[in-house]
Amino acid sequence: MISDPLILSIFLFGFMFLLLFAGLWIGFSLFAAGAFGILVYDLNLPPVLSVWDKIGSLMANSMFNSLNSWSLTALPLFIFMGEILFRTKISTKLLNGLVPWLSSIPGKLLHINVVACSLFAAVSGSSAATTATVGKITLEELKKRGYDRKLALGSLAGAGTLGFLIPPSLIMIIYGILSDTSIGKLFIAGIIPGLILGGMYSLFIIVRVLLNSELVPELKEKYTFTEKIKASYELIPVLFLIIIVLGGIYMGVTTPTEAAAIGVIGSFVLAALFKNLTWENFKSSLTNAVKTSCMICFIIAGAGFLSQVVAFIGIARALSEFIVSLGLNAWMLILIVGFMYFLLGMILDGISIVVMTLPIVLPIVLEAGYHPLWFGIFLVIMVELSQITPPVGFSLFVIEGISDENITTILKATFPFFIIMASMVLILLLFPDIVFFLPSKM
Repeated sequence: MISDPLILSIFLFGFMFLLLFAGLWIGFSLFAAGAFGILVYDLNLPPVLSVWDKIGSLMANSMFNSLNSWSLTALPLFIFMGEILFRTKISTKLLNGLVPWLSSIPGKLLHINVVACSLFAAVSGSSAATTATVGKITLEELKKRGYDRKLALGSLAGAGTLGFLIPPSLIMIIYGILSDTSIGKLFIAGIIPGLILGGMYSLFIIVRVLLNSELVPELKEKYTFTEKIKASYELIPVLFLIIIVLGGIYMGVTTPTEAAAIGVIGSFVLAALFKNLTWENFKSSLTNAVKTSCMICFIIAGAGFLSQVVAFIGIARALSEFIVSLGLNAWMLILIVGFMYFLLGMILDGISIVVMTLPIVLPIVLEAGYHPLWFGIFLVIMVELSQITPPVGFSLFVIEGISDENITTILKATFPFFIIMASMVLILLLFPDIVFFLPSKM
């Protein structure tokens, strides 16, 4: 039996990572780690109680508390909406509407990944769906037109992660539930950082092209202003969904769950208008949405159990006291936390990182004086980094699947955009008010 919470935390999380490396499902690993923590901890229970009684009681209580949340209903709805849009012609319409406007900017159609991902992120909430949907259209088109392959791959990898930062975001919903932070305010807080990050990607493309004009082909198409306006009609479906989903939340008319339900209806309307609403598409969308939602909810339930065990044993409190005893200032603390998330991003997916670490990390950063709303956006950007961090960068695998390029080529192409994203973390630290500006207007 172990009575020291700090020593126990090493064994606990070492055991959990051992299970993860062995290939056990993340949800099962979280439950098993929690049970392991109670089994090896010196409980001093009365003789009439067994350790298994305590495990069963904590597990039942934590699962109910974790999943009995009205806010959580927004999660499967946003996933369902993204699945429906994934099977419609919305990405093609995005391309048609943006091409005339981007052709005269340095970098030309290389910006299409950034703009299209930003717009699609505002209606899907999923980084994987954003990357796959936009990439299937743009990569082949850019290749045909003679654009630099590496810059096309890198811009897609970087911009595709905006699905987590630009609302509605699945990671924000999960963070809001686990941290008891307003999901609506998280959505609004992510808009300005998301636009800044997208702007930084485009600025990098402009500078690269100005330094080396051979990265883009000679301009062949010339569009009149009238043609640009006509092409803009193709963007109306996307703008329509953005307005009804985010507009209601920003104006305080709808909750995130209600906005998600409206978004599902809107995506059905678009699918019907595009004549893509087939029975097969509907079944595939519903099946994938159910699978993804169940997987995430199982992970949340496991994280809830592990969180209760951590609190029960006193690990969070012991770690907080230990870090406070080091005398670290707030800057050093957040840099260490950020480095920890960077390392975790190499071996875990974004959702797992959030649910596994938040029970321990959140009390520490709050005690250091950071606001939960600011830390939520900081965490989302760190999760974005994990999407393009080898060896488990999920966006890298998505791009590998749709581009037929090897992972080494994709990693080299992605590195500059990884640096840009890391720079965004520093901007967030230096100018925290960019997170609070829009939520303060609500």
